[in-house]
Amino acid sequence: MDMSARTSLAAAVAFSALAWSARVDAQDMVFTTEGVEGGGDMTFSDQPAEGPPSEAMAAGLRLYQQKAFREASVQFQRVVEGATTDAEANQMKAQFFLGKSLFHLKFYQSSLAVFEEVVQSSERHLYFRPTLEWLAQLSRVLPEPAGIIGLTGQYGDTPAVLADFNTPERAETYNELLYMMGRYWYNQAEFAKARTFLEAVDPEAKNFVHSLFFIGITFVRERKASASVKAFKKIADKFEGTPRIFLSVEEERFLDLAWLSLARMYYTLEHWDSALESWSRVPQTSEYWLDALFEESWAYFMVGDDTKIQGNQKALGNIHTLNSPYFDKTSFYPESLVLKSVIYFGNCWYEEANETVEYFVSEYYPIHQELSIELQKYEDNISFFEFLRKLKGEQQMGLSEQLTRILNTALNDRTLLRNLEYVKVLEKEEERLSKMPPEFRNASIGIRILQDIAAAKSVAIDNAGDLARNRYVRLLAELQDLLNQAAAIQIEIINAMLGELDKELQDQQVLVATKASKKIKTDSEHQLWPFDTEYWRDELGSYRQLIDSRCGR
Repeated sequence: MDMSARTSLAAAVAFSALAWSARVDAQDMVFTTEGVEGGGDMTFSDQPAEGPPSEAMAAGLRLYQQKAFREASVQFQRVVEGATTDAEANQMKAQFFLGKSLFHLKFYQSSLAVFEEVVQSSERHLYFRPTLEWLAQLSRVLPEPAGIIGLTGQYGDTPAVLADFNTPERAETYNELLYMMGRYWYNQAEFAKARTFLEAVDPEAKNFVHSLFFIGITFVRERKASASVKAFKKIADKFEGTPRIFLSVEEERFLDLAWLSLARMYYTLEHWDSALESWSRVPQTSEYWLDALFEESWAYFMVGDDTKIQGNQKALGNIHTLNSPYFDKTSFYPESLVLKSVIYFGNCWYEEANETVEYFVSEYYPIHQELSIELQKYEDNISFFEFLRKLKGEQQMGLSEQLTRILNTALNDRTLLRNLEYVKVLEKEEERLSKMPPEFRNASIGIRILQDIAAAKSVAIDNAGDLARNRYVRLLAELQDLLNQAAAIQIEIINAMLGELDKELQDQQVLVATKASKKIKTDSEHQLWPFDTEYWRDELGSYRQLIDSRCGR
């Protein structure tokens, strides 16, 4: 089958390498740092205050210096809420020190709420710029859904706004802020602005690789294939020759994501050899190995068996691995069966193609129906969040074992998990507040903390529920699309078996018969070992299935 025919046959069902960019869950690509214990206390020089401070203000500052942060926060809250005679400048100072005190007390959400008020006041607030450093500190202890990236974006659109941090002493914070502000402009689809920040991250910084990756994604979003390839290659080149044992978990993950991204771009450009080489660089130990195995199956199919690559044999071998019992509880690749039927059909293995389609429908039509029924039980985001939490908590929900597995796989991306993590963080802060002395809990500062947590938790639950629902609905839509594809393939199979195949497709299939390979080839690193119905871990990924064309016989 020539390339145009192969493309035509697969048009309705082919893997789209560009579609991945629309799903780039900041999932798979968000920078996190280790939590800090207590945090630093680096600030800009104190701003001038207007008039003498009140007793509460003076006491708050004294207690803060003594690291009596609980007592200090009580006094600063009195000033902030206007219970003293302090002038506006001292109220601003109290607000800033309140945010810092709450940070030291590990009420991070309430600290963020205070600093958010400062940011919203913009440059008119005397402590607007010093607050930026504390946003960086908070980013180390609060998950991304807390919205800190959005606040850093309020400080400007060029790296020059971070000049005060560009010193050897503040290098870590400087690079963190560059990354976060780059992410802000990326989220705003201002890709050129995003790159000005991301490209300024120091190559020795721990978020350098994360920045390189997002630079590549900005070019993908702009459909600049060559530029995106260069960015992803920089990640691969950075770790070239470095044994994986010496890489951190995050470095290893982003290296694998870089290889996946390169493969997808090469696939889009129809550079098959480069795409296949890139997918092969994702090791079996990687969390993305099965994704790579599935995606390269489409590339093998597009190449076909008219080259030394033996594409159809390798594609079918990969599908054999994907559907092995080793992964039946941790993976979900229904499209692999659709591809398998397409390969059989293209080689005139009509009975086998029909059996594969029938198996797919028998497996996934009931699942689609069960998913549809289950969705109707949850009317709002809050109820869907509770469903998600029970699912992740492995509680009994009356779902079939297969549906539970599929949902756990489909609802397992990093963006969604970070939203769940955020709710857990807020619940821990609620628990922390409950253990505080009654005089603290009942004071206005205690009431404020409780309100800050409650407001953030309500939004976090709603967002997590909405996100999970969208993932769920997308899963339903994808399954329905695959079922539609299976029905279309089955119609073609029936027509072929009845001898009513379109003349053009007949000619294409005869062409396959003249070019199909007749045996599985090995090399110095492999040997032929027939499959005897038993899977072995060390054989996964190396299976090949002989398929000589029956067309034209």
